[in-house]
Amino acid sequence: MKPVKVGICGLGTVGGGTFNVLIRNADEIARRAGRSIEVAAIASRRENSACDTSGFTFTNDVMALARDPDIDIVVELIGGYEVARELVMTAIEHGKHVVTANKALIAVHGNEIFAAANEKNVVVAFEAAVAGGIPIIKAIREGLAANKINWLAGIINGTGNFIMTEMREKGRAFNDVLAEAQALGYAEADPTFDVEGIDAAHKLTILASIAYGIPLQFDKSYTEGISKITPEDVQYAEELGYRIKHLGISRHTEQGIELRVHPTLIPKSTLLANVNGVMNAILVSGDAVGQTLYYGPGAGAEPTASAWWLI
Repeated sequence: MKPVKVGICGLGTVGGGTFNVLIRNADEIARRAGRSIEVAAIASRRENSACDTSGFTFTNDVMALARDPDIDIVVELIGGYEVARELVMTAIEHGKHVVTANKALIAVHGNEIFAAANEKNVVVAFEAAVAGGIPIIKAIREGLAANKINWLAGIINGTGNFIMTEMREKGRAFNDVLAEAQALGYAEADPTFDVEGIDAAHKLTILASIAYGIPLQFDKSYTEGISKITPEDVQYAEELGYRIKHLGISRHTEQGIELRVHPTLIPKSTLLANVNGVMNAILVSGDAVGQTLYYGPGAGAEPTASAWWLI
């Protein structure tokens, strides 16, 4: 059977991880997919020293790759909004399936993208856009398909969770821990999306859309960050039997769907309260199954790359 030809756009942290996993696990992926999946071309502004791309077609023109008739699937890993949107829409227009880890793109432009994909009868897969290596999209869409989702709540930003963990365990101030998170590569030079809840709101928007069958509505999410939390806040919460976690919460109510991201007091004995460091976890309540918890690494090169599949 003819192999599936993949074009990877972006060879940064996640792009490099995706390339390496596809090459290293090619036989296992082919066994499970029923066809071999080959990297046919790479488009990136620069190479990645963690990837051996010798022998592979390499270009800095992502749009040319999206139009390439030999490419079956375009993997969008360049990030951001407008260029990524143009790339994805170009790929769809040329009849290609798309895989993306770009939660901002899906949360803001997803309705338009999915409408175009439906018209062209192609798939846009985005498992890696939410919670890294945790297969939460597939779990809600397929594993819990028989359930009415009542609510979901999760730690869906590893940077924020790392900061809150360090503040609780070591009594450190927010700015001190943030600087370390940046030095470790957990936080960007401009950490606004992570610490002010925007990244989590992107992911929550996607989860709610799948859980409740509603359009993507990022602008409707209430968003509050953790930058004003002090060590004293964390200490007082601990003394009262609680921990502060930065949660994304969505709930189905008689008035409609709630979408909110904010610091939350959680009893210390609960599972979510004991998710620490850069780990993610999502608690989902279904009317038939009750509560189920999904836990794992929420970011990183290979954890995110492990979520690479078409759904």
